Amino acid sequence: MSKKAIIIGSGISGLSSACFLAKEGWNVTVLEKNKTIGGRARQFSEQGFVFDMGPSWYWMPDVFESFYQKFGYTTSDFYQLKRLDPSYRVYWSDQSYSDIPANMESLEALFESLEPGSGLKLRSFLADAKYKYDVGMKDLVYKPSLKITEFIDLRLLKGLFSMDLTNSFSSYIRRYFTHPKLLSLLEFPVLFLGAMPKDTPALYSLMNYADMELGTWYPMGGMYKFIEAFEKIARSLGVEIITDAEVKDVQKENGRVSLVKDIHDRSYLADVFVSSADYHHTDKTLLNGSANYSEKYWDKRIMAPSALLYYVGVNKRLTNVQHHNLFFDESLLEHGKEIYKNPSWPKAPLFYMSVPSLTDPSVAPENHENVFFLIPIAPNLEDDETQRAFYFDLLLERLKRLTGNDIASNIVYQRSFSIKNFKEDYHAFKGNAYGLANTLSQTALFKPRIKNKHLKNFFYTGQLTVPGPGVPPSIISGEVVAKYIHQNESL
Repeated sequence: MSKKAIIIGSGISGLSSACFLAKEGWNVTVLEKNKTIGGRARQFSEQGFVFDMGPSWYWMPDVFESFYQKFGYTTSDFYQLKRLDPSYRVYWSDQSYSDIPANMESLEALFESLEPGSGLKLRSFLADAKYKYDVGMKDLVYKPSLKITEFIDLRLLKGLFSMDLTNSFSSYIRRYFTHPKLLSLLEFPVLFLGAMPKDTPALYSLMNYADMELGTWYPMGGMYKFIEAFEKIARSLGVEIITDAEVKDVQKENGRVSLVKDIHDRSYLADVFVSSADYHHTDKTLLNGSANYSEKYWDKRIMAPSALLYYVGVNKRLTNVQHHNLFFDESLLEHGKEIYKNPSWPKAPLFYMSVPSLTDPSVAPENHENVFFLIPIAPNLEDDETQRAFYFDLLLERLKRLTGNDIASNIVYQRSFSIKNFKEDYHAFKGNAYGLANTLSQTALFKPRIKNKHLKNFFYTGQLTVPGPGVPPSIISGEVVAKYIHQNESL
């Protein structure tokens, strides 16, 4: 008789762990709090617009492809993947902009135009970044990080000493480049990691390799296509997915979880339980006395930002913008301080705008545009409609001034999502959007552990544990915990 596993949460890591456990013969049930699956990668439709609610950058296509191949599929079995060229556009403080080409020769020419000699330096920089990517994304991130002996391997030891773990990303890139636009361009990807470049290990230049060499892609139909793919694989393996089934009670016996109950008082028995829900919520609210970590521990964690998001439908086509647009016309340093040093609502925020309908007509009605805005903000701020309205007006004014697109009178749909919603929909600790900051003190062995130290059959997966935040790491997180469970099923 196969063993039974319950997965709490149908986010990316939850679906990934469900697939890997089911592949090994486990009888798996996924319990989802919300009415639709996908966690932060959910999708919704209104008035003919199809909005991806969270992730909008499809980076590291090799991680997705690796996942599919482990189940006998390939990416094209589920969706058409299109590489964006230019990858994205950056608007600068001097009112100019740069389109970042997908072609490496063109990218080197762009660097050279800003800083003579930087084209060749970019080759050297990306060669080193590739090495870090190969070791980091193919070896280190697949470790459960429960003990130091996992890393006692000649290749890994050599890799660790070559990964610039103790140097800051900020100082590292300045060995190669000096032009402020190039520095901003290279520092941008680490913002996804949740810390200022000076507080992020130089290891994460691997993100530049992911950006510039592996490219920026888009799954036609929207980012939710990969959630649908994961669901299809899971169900084909016999996984049962139950929505509107928020877990409210965890019952324990003899150092093990015996069953969980949902809000409808339905009981679910299993041999193993995996929480893909928010780690802090799981510890504090669900486990009640069997938490891995104290409130003092959590209060000391350095959190990645939250976000203020807007989903906007416009009844005209936009010009002079790309699919992805970064508005770096204000100070990254000052905005960063308002996130990490003195948490407060930003005075002059940087922001991001995505217009997927420029690439994919299916996500908006004809002659309309699907627009997504994101402002990174400090977690746990007071969040109300007055703040949201203020920043929306600010975005529209900056958009008009920098691109010439005046959309204020053409908006036919608008919805915002921020700290309050992250807490309500995902029980997100402090309303965070991106998990823990990837500082050195919160990397690998120093992240919250995948295994509960009090309960032999309770585990964690997702962006607050190894390997970290982001879609590809969450895919890997699900695999890591599932393989650990299967290899130690005598728990």
